[in-house]
Amino acid sequence: MNGLNDIMDLSIGEIDELLNTADDIMVHPEKYASLCKGKKLATLFFEPSTRTRLSFEAAMYELGGNVLGFSEAQSSSASKGESVSDTAKTVSCYADIIAMRHPKEGAPKVADMRASVPVINAGDGGHNHPTQTLADLCTIRREKGRLNGLTIGLCGDLMFGRTVHSLIGAMSRYENISFVLISPDELRIPEYVKAAYLAKSGIPYTEVRSLEDNIQNLDILYMTRVQRERFFNEADYIRLKDTYILTPEKLSKAKSDLCVMHPLPRVNEISVSVDDDPRACYFKQVLNGKFMRMALIMKLLGVKA
Repeated sequence: MNGLNDIMDLSIGEIDELLNTADDIMVHPEKYASLCKGKKLATLFFEPSTRTRLSFEAAMYELGGNVLGFSEAQSSSASKGESVSDTAKTVSCYADIIAMRHPKEGAPKVADMRASVPVINAGDGGHNHPTQTLADLCTIRREKGRLNGLTIGLCGDLMFGRTVHSLIGAMSRYENISFVLISPDELRIPEYVKAAYLAKSGIPYTEVRSLEDNIQNLDILYMTRVQRERFFNEADYIRLKDTYILTPEKLSKAKSDLCVMHPLPRVNEISVSVDDDPRACYFKQVLNGKFMRMALIMKLLGVKA
């Protein structure tokens, strides 16, 4: 494979390979500490990020490599009008691999077509976020011991939530999966996502508005924030932003082994009083994301322990 634009670019076998590598990195970090010595990762972030950018950087440093790049479009030649294509071709002269986040859907794919080094999609608008999905899959497997036979609740902004779209695609390939899609009418899952993954694979799902009435049935609860940056209308954002807030009271109705996940950043949708609940797994997701990105960088660079 060249780069990674969409989680569906990976076969189930390749995902299993990455998960197994990540598991080994967690147990034997010393084996991996210098595998990418002399290699450079360029982080091209045209959109704000904390976890994803720093996770990629930490991943490369822990593999013994180096990092260069920028963290906002204003500090790049994009502010002068340079195209994504030209930026990718230019940065290919300096780096061995690129991680790109961009507000426009499809921009990392364009970059991958023009770059001479692998390009990893680190999030493109409301479209895809494949490395977050790898972190999610790692978390689910570590917490539940499996990636099949699960009822997954997705709650909040399902229209613009690129992490949700990628996770539905990935999980639609496993057996005995069902989804409970929890959102206000204005933020329901896009029809193209339902057609491409749920209908195509015959995955059972329900669309509901209430979290409280459905939480008791879930094995996984994936909370998302309502994303101000995706709204054209501030009034709509304000009206919808606090639709769902997970509290200890609501969690009291859930299974004792529920896995609560969130791609972060969190605003109000999970009360901080939930953080100490053993079912809260969202900070574990952050750490798992670093290990999965280490495994992915190694795979794309053809490096083995």
